[in-house]
Amino acid sequence: MPEPTKENEVPAPAPAPPPEEPNKDTEAGNAPPKEWSLGESPATEEQVKQNTNSELSTLFVEKPQTGTVKVGANISFIAKVKAEDLLRKPSVKWFKGKWMDLASKAGKHLQLKETFERQSRVYTFEMQIIKAKENYAGNYRCEVTYKDKFDSCSFDLEVHESTGTTPNIDIRSAFKRREVKQQEEEPEIDVWELLKNANPNEYEKIAFQYGITDLRGMLKRLKRMRRVEKKSAAFAKILDPAYQIDKGGRVRFVVELADPKLEVKWYKNGQEIRPSTKYIFEHKGCERIMFINNCSLTDDSEYYVTAGDEKCSTELFVREPPIMVTKQLEDTNAYCGEKVELECEVSEDDANVKWFKNGEEIIPGPKSRYKVRVEGKKHILIIEGATKADSAEYSVMTTGGQSSAKLTVDLKPLKILTPLTDLTVKLGKEICLKCEISENVTGKWTKNGLPVQESDRLKVVHKGRIHKLVIDSALIEDEGDYVFTPDAYSVTLPAKVHVIDPPKINLDGLDADNTVTVIAGNKLRLEIPITGEPPPKVIWSRADKAITESSGRIRSESYPDSSSLIIDVAEREDSGVYHINLKNEAGEAHASIKVKVVDIPDPPVAPNVTDVGDDWCIMNWEPPAYDGGSPILGYFIERKKKQSSRWMRLNFELCKETTFEPKKMIEGVAYEVRIFAVNAIGISKPSMPSKPFVPLAVTSPPTLLAVDSVTDTTVTMKWRPPDQIGAAGLDGYVLEYCFEGTEEWIVANTDLIDKTKFTITGLPTDAKIFVRVKAVNAAGASEPKYYSQPILVKEIIEPPKIRIPRHLKQTYIRRVGEAVNLVIPFQGKPRPELTWKKDGAEIDKNQINIRNSETDTIIFIRKAERSHSGKYDLQVKVEKFVENAAIDIQIVDRPGPPQLVKIEDVWGENVALSWTPPKDDGNAAITGYTIQKADKKSMEWFTVIEHYHRTNATITELVIGNEYYFRVFAENMCGLSENATMTKESAVIAKDGKVYKNPVYEDFDFTEAPMYTQPLVNTYAIAGYNATLNCSVRGNPKPKITWMKNKVAIVDDPRYRMFSNQGVCTLEIRKPSPYDGGTYCCKAVNDLGTAEVECKLEVKGGLSFCRLLLQGVPPNIIDSYLRDLQSSNPEEY
Repeated sequence: MPEPTKENEVPAPAPAPPPEEPNKDTEAGNAPPKEWSLGESPATEEQVKQNTNSELSTLFVEKPQTGTVKVGANISFIAKVKAEDLLRKPSVKWFKGKWMDLASKAGKHLQLKETFERQSRVYTFEMQIIKAKENYAGNYRCEVTYKDKFDSCSFDLEVHESTGTTPNIDIRSAFKRREVKQQEEEPEIDVWELLKNANPNEYEKIAFQYGITDLRGMLKRLKRMRRVEKKSAAFAKILDPAYQIDKGGRVRFVVELADPKLEVKWYKNGQEIRPSTKYIFEHKGCERIMFINNCSLTDDSEYYVTAGDEKCSTELFVREPPIMVTKQLEDTNAYCGEKVELECEVSEDDANVKWFKNGEEIIPGPKSRYKVRVEGKKHILIIEGATKADSAEYSVMTTGGQSSAKLTVDLKPLKILTPLTDLTVKLGKEICLKCEISENVTGKWTKNGLPVQESDRLKVVHKGRIHKLVIDSALIEDEGDYVFTPDAYSVTLPAKVHVIDPPKINLDGLDADNTVTVIAGNKLRLEIPITGEPPPKVIWSRADKAITESSGRIRSESYPDSSSLIIDVAEREDSGVYHINLKNEAGEAHASIKVKVVDIPDPPVAPNVTDVGDDWCIMNWEPPAYDGGSPILGYFIERKKKQSSRWMRLNFELCKETTFEPKKMIEGVAYEVRIFAVNAIGISKPSMPSKPFVPLAVTSPPTLLAVDSVTDTTVTMKWRPPDQIGAAGLDGYVLEYCFEGTEEWIVANTDLIDKTKFTITGLPTDAKIFVRVKAVNAAGASEPKYYSQPILVKEIIEPPKIRIPRHLKQTYIRRVGEAVNLVIPFQGKPRPELTWKKDGAEIDKNQINIRNSETDTIIFIRKAERSHSGKYDLQVKVEKFVENAAIDIQIVDRPGPPQLVKIEDVWGENVALSWTPPKDDGNAAITGYTIQKADKKSMEWFTVIEHYHRTNATITELVIGNEYYFRVFAENMCGLSENATMTKESAVIAKDGKVYKNPVYEDFDFTEAPMYTQPLVNTYAIAGYNATLNCSVRGNPKPKITWMKNKVAIVDDPRYRMFSNQGVCTLEIRKPSPYDGGTYCCKAVNDLGTAEVECKLEVKGGLSFCRLLLQGVPPNIIDSYLRDLQSSNPEEY
């Protein structure tokens, strides 16, 4: 017998049988071994009740059907449940065999799905088997529950082997298709013994005859029974391999122990059995007995008993009693269309009964014509609307018997009570064909030999013996020969339908006034749909003159469903009213159609240019004299350069007006413009070009108008040229002024001036005037530029101030022979007096050139010499106000050679040299020395040390036995000295070693009082931008640095940050304001002394000063400009 299925494995259905019937003559023992499909599992008592009620339940809308699949293929089973009366989703379970729940087996080969259709409110449950195997075949069950409702259905799965394998035979399938024969009653037989001795081909037959529902389980147990049991030490006598009992009976299990002291426990399906009214235990010596009372199908299971470490097992089979047929089927005769019921009775209520037709099993279902009704012991097969095909032999089979009867279905004689009649119907009316026959049977309608299809307009009515064909709104295509043929009879009822229709003209495709517009030169084909049955005769006419169907330019054409008016190459004279007349035997129809021939408009006249700007102009024109028979929709404008032939479209959307403003023209270039008129037909020819015109524009206003100087009778103004001048150029400027309190502007210059500076003369002292300036070119005067405030005609004294450039606040260094050109700006009014001095003495103007202007002074030396070095003092004086400044100029040259070079000592391979600094340092600090050596034999010089800072050195790694001379060059910022100083004696590197005497050096004192190597310099900062003050100091020990402002120490002020790195001291002032201006001091203190250095910081006002300075405006002009702004708007400053 097959092994039992484990709980953690996917259920293993048996392979499906082929449809062929097995050979009944095959002898037992000669048949090859087979695997059998699983039979229907037995149901518990509760399930039996549920299954009984399920037939009356309406939960299932569609039940799973028995299916067949090949090995390795996929198959799905679908169950549908109606959810209209359900408040929540029902519970669905899938089982295989007796009670194996497939929900825990879902995985690679088994998938369970569920969906819900909201529109139809139907739950769909699907079980899909993937890559089926042979052992998947068997019986399956689907159960659905919802509260107190229950429904279930069983179905089979058959799995066929793939091509090339020997097919397995399924006795059950063959048994279903065999012809049913009456079985004889047999005496009581032990099914278990019968199965053990039977041929495998007879297993399923035995299972059905004796009510075995779990055939596969019995076969598995049979296989375990055939195993050879090992000899037991605990049991003297073990349980029998299997026990069989009828349902409701009592069974006795007995084992005999080898040792009566051993403890015995009984188990059912692995669970220990406790004593109860159902299970009774007895001890008789070494025998241990268990009784099971009132056996039911749930007791059908595996049992085993343990004694010590050993156990023995057995199988219990509970058999249901056979079902007998107590009332046989009876032969029945019926007519087609009647309801037929075949009835029988069996020995038990709700028994399992199978129906057959000509030996083929009948499977009832929602889609089947056969219904089975069970009323207790009564089983009724119902056939709705019987047909001749239902004539057959029907049989019923139970586990204990069978019965058969013949059903004969014939046709009733047919009589025609009312035949069909021919009809003539107007178009649009209803067609009704009616007939009456003696029998209530269905029939078929045909038209011209083709079946009639129902639609919204065509209805087929069958009410009892009356048959109607109703067609709403008759159409021409409804005309024809109609025939009605009753089903199953050879009688036909014919009729003819004829549809007539008066002529009609359909003008829906035309305008409301039936007007047709055609473009001149085009072909007009006016097609008018017409209707009428029979087809009407068509006549076209114009002005009482008929239009024939000839080949002329204007002609007509007629067709069954339309008529056309054709005009080749339409002309303006073809406009007019055309008439169409229809006539047939059902009536007449008339219509008038207006034909309008349109064309493009005439070109407009040449446009006029009325105004011209820098890149624009204004133009206008008159509409064209003839609009082409269609309203003017707009105009297109084009332009071109006068010397070009390429026109450019200016507007891509129609201009609705008769004026337009072209833009984006090039200033100074001559242009022409022209116009196109547009109507619904198209674009006209272009107009004549306009007269040539040149776009010109005045310049933008002058910029930066400012006061340059004021005296008691004059005012000097200056300004910058306009930002935009244009193609017309700039001819000059006009300066105008007016006195305060008047509105009369007086022209200051009678002729145009081309300079950006002008002096207004002849003004009264202490008067206030407003000033404006205009730029003038060929297009006219620009917008004026006004000075923002009135100007007082009175000379103002401005104290002098010298603006030392940043690079001159430190020593200005140049080499001998280079040019010196220094520009020092200053300010002051009236024009200051300037005085230059060098080292306190007057400057020799033969050597140094001095050039002065109103705003700066220049000191120029063509070729600088060392004698030009010194301190230059500049004094600027305006009346009693004086301003001084000093500039240090240093002219440097290459130094002279060292004064004396001598050999201090020679030892081993080393020579000690010393020298004295040069007498002439070239007016610059000595930065180092270069030492060279030469062998006395060759006197070729080689550099030994470069950039050496000391005045003594030791030369090493000399060649023993050679004699050397040495020379030294001095070096400053200009380079090496032109000559070198050589040692007078030579140094001989002796071969014999000498004793080196270490020289004695005194300790050098590195202490030093603070000394500033780079002082602070006067500077100015811009308000709102960080400023820094820098200086460098040296001293040992390291001095303490203190910063002061106006002699007050700066301590813990967040606006200041102080840095000191390698002797460089920095004071950073964050976003200074005019308040931060003053005298700053850096003080250095150590144990040897104190040193101080000072500078002045001036903070200029804001972003305007910075922007003007970056634009290159001199500082004195910026100061004057800002001062004027401050005096005019004191609240903003």
